[in-house]
Amino acid sequence: MTRYAAFLRGVNVGGVNMKMADVAAALTDAGFTDVKTILASGNVVLDGGTTAAKVRTKAEATLRDAFGYDAWVLVYELDAVRAVAEAYPFEAEVDGHHSYVTFVSDPDILDELAALADEAGPDEKIERGDGVLYWQVPKTSTLDSTIGKTMGKKRYKSSTTTRNLRTLAKVLK
Repeated sequence: MTRYAAFLRGVNVGGVNMKMADVAAALTDAGFTDVKTILASGNVVLDGGTTAAKVRTKAEATLRDAFGYDAWVLVYELDAVRAVAEAYPFEAEVDGHHSYVTFVSDPDILDELAALADEAGPDEKIERGDGVLYWQVPKTSTLDSTIGKTMGKKRYKSSTTTRNLRTLAKVLK
């Protein structure tokens, strides 16, 4: 059985509110095993006996049916998430800054987002990784940053989700 991290986009922010215990119950009822949620921001670790793509499709359908919202879930083998976190190219803990990883399932979208590095301000760091965009920004500038302003657009909702590096550490425990 393969262990996966499932990252739900836009959960418990912007009007989509769900109790993680209810999310875990819905995914368990759908046939996933050893389902654990981490924090209240849509981080789930579970066992799935199939591919990441099939886990994603099943998890999205399950959440849409159970909670009545347009669910977007990005799914990765836990070892892949570990490799992404370990490859973070900037100093992980910088006082006054957030260290983020944006997971991107669409290569064309990743190209678009990586190109934003040329537009980033002097305090925002952006670097492309393997299927991800690494990003570091002052805590006071997250929503006003180049990436912050871009990620809210509808075009990116189905294929991206961002996690703080500290959250990834909790997912990987």
